[in-house]
Amino acid sequence: MTTFRRFLPFVLAFVIALGDRLTKALVESRVQPWEMVPVIPGLFQIVFIRNTGIAFGFLQSSDGETNWMLTVFSLGVLGFISMMLWQSMRPGALEHWTLRYGLGCVLGGAAGNLYDRIVFRGVTDFLDFHWGRAHFPAFNVADAAITTGAGLLLLNLWLMRNRRSN
Repeated sequence: MTTFRRFLPFVLAFVIALGDRLTKALVESRVQPWEMVPVIPGLFQIVFIRNTGIAFGFLQSSDGETNWMLTVFSLGVLGFISMMLWQSMRPGALEHWTLRYGLGCVLGGAAGNLYDRIVFRGVTDFLDFHWGRAHFPAFNVADAAITTGAGLLLLNLWLMRNRRSN
């Protein structure tokens, strides 16, 4: 594997973090907090929410204590994911691409949300999907990347399990 290709998951992580920050900055500059901007009526809207908790608003807090703990936890996750990604890219590693790119997606998404936690003491969420009375919690590009990365990591586990059993 060429040196450039080995580092593509880190490039992917950077692009995700940058794209996440750019989309959040766009929403923060053009949408008021809790303002709803319909995009596809009855299905999708943009809404500016500052989430001080974790996924889907769980552990939401205004005291700052939760944010501090989540920031430290996020830094630990970034370090662990970076270490795993670095190990998967060493020369001669036979890791499947789903591992490297899954880790790259998680790394980029975690970095994007960590930036918000440090600078704004909460994460900007703005993608809001709903169908009738069913409403999915608002999320952002970083959250979508983390979810995609988790899916790739699960796929990797399944592929490696099948490879070992053959």
